[in-house]
Amino acid sequence: MSLPLEQPYLPMEAETADSIPTGPEWQYEPKWDGFRCLAFRDGDHVDLQSKSGQPLARYFPELVEGLLSLKAKQFVLDGEIVIPEDGNISFDELLLRIHPAESRIRKLSKEHPSMLIAFDLLVDAKGKSLAGKPLSERRAALDEFAADYFNGNKLVALSPVTRDIEEARGWFRTMGGGLDGVVAKNSELPYESGKRAMLKIKNMRTADCVVGGFRYASKGKLVGSLLLGLYNEEGQLDHVGFSSSIKAADKPAVTKKLEALIEPPGFTGRAPGGPSRWSTERSTQWEPLAAKLVCEVQYDHFSGGRFRHGTKLLRWRPDKAPAQCTMRQVAKESKSPLLLLA
Repeated sequence: MSLPLEQPYLPMEAETADSIPTGPEWQYEPKWDGFRCLAFRDGDHVDLQSKSGQPLARYFPELVEGLLSLKAKQFVLDGEIVIPEDGNISFDELLLRIHPAESRIRKLSKEHPSMLIAFDLLVDAKGKSLAGKPLSERRAALDEFAADYFNGNKLVALSPVTRDIEEARGWFRTMGGGLDGVVAKNSELPYESGKRAMLKIKNMRTADCVVGGFRYASKGKLVGSLLLGLYNEEGQLDHVGFSSSIKAADKPAVTKKLEALIEPPGFTGRAPGGPSRWSTERSTQWEPLAAKLVCEVQYDHFSGGRFRHGTKLLRWRPDKAPAQCTMRQVAKESKSPLLLLA
């Protein structure tokens, strides 16, 4: 028995769009905030493959066991690995799994088990490739596959789908804590491996932040990134992320403005962290600032007390008092995305 898709088999990806497309050919799914994964089962062997074609199985042993427990002996599922945490989805817990020590991974897999949210079926339980079929047929086959094999398995779930544009807009507006937008897929298309043949519409948000510090660029004495802070409930300024989207022409003036405000401690609560596997000695150094500068930034997701990605600097806000820059701006006002799976 062997699968008809040769590994690595790159997943179909999405390009960014400004708005949700409409029309009878479109179907909509939540955009989950996890690790994209193709799950291959061939008899007693399971492979988990990342978006870039790298193996993931060693980092998620509980998910391998969960997929082996399905009665279907062969299949290829496309989906997203997430880790439920306190009713939401924790990307921070996912990052902790990418660890060199097997003992650490095993411990985390028991304390915070992952799950695969499946949204496409590329090889069915009979070993037949569905990649050349239109999405409408693949999704119908996935629904049938899930009904036959997912019941009672807490490590595998079926991602919701809708043709109703208003329902998709509802997800876009109200679902947070693990959803950061909507994916639109043309139901008439086959699975186009490695191509950006879908659309992703991300729910971008803005927040006013105190600039609690900055880092110089790796070369020279110009600013490289702003270190952003928000006040917590105890009135302490927590470091919550960074923004490096400063126009080159503006950097000399911005650097001069920042250097005039250098004053410790900068952050009175959680401060910028130390070295990581990706950082250099220079990149971990930062200059603390008096809490006087406020800027507005655009972000796509906030979790674990920080912006998940770098933010986009929109403008300076001299009209805003630093004390107004609180965590309440990014407090979750939405339902858990896990409710969609109920």
